[in-house]
Amino acid sequence: MPTSKTTAKTASTNRKPARKSNSAEQMSNSKFHELFMEELKDIYWAEKALVKALPKMQKSATSEELKTAIGDHLEETKTHVSRLEEIFEMMGKKATGKKCEAMEGLIAEAQQGVEDTEEDSMVRDACIIIAAQKVEHYEISAYGSLRTLANVMGHSDAADLLEQTLEEEKHADSLLTEIAESTVNEEAAAE
Repeated sequence: MPTSKTTAKTASTNRKPARKSNSAEQMSNSKFHELFMEELKDIYWAEKALVKALPKMQKSATSEELKTAIGDHLEETKTHVSRLEEIFEMMGKKATGKKCEAMEGLIAEAQQGVEDTEEDSMVRDACIIIAAQKVEHYEISAYGSLRTLANVMGHSDAADLLEQTLEEEKHADSLLTEIAESTVNEEAAAE
């Protein structure tokens, strides 16, 4: 099986020659950069929507551990919004969102799950954790992709900020797994 370096080398010989310079300035006028900006707008909208949705999830949770985790992540999410605004500024653009259909759906699904489960139950907490992890997985994918795009374009400062957020999203996902596996799932199964 060829290594990724071998595959990349082979693939590059089959493509048209690249431009002489791959500078960030040239990239800022490219379709690739437009893709980056559109994805940035999407996750910006998503994070701002989460800032509104997380307090409702926190209020609906039963266990103090889950309430605390959601509250802590709400504060991190506000930081994520600020980082995205900083990246927009680096790109010379005003921070604007583009409706994220995926996040809107994930939030609606979480709200429906809360409505469909009994108040003050661990089953509701299990539902909230599942919904929150779906959100985290979406964000992990989005931030990982954005970081990669930023690196390709030579936007290393933006890539560094995106990497910070990516690591925080991964940590939030791990924490939710820990809460589910340490108490919530067992207690929910016993209800």
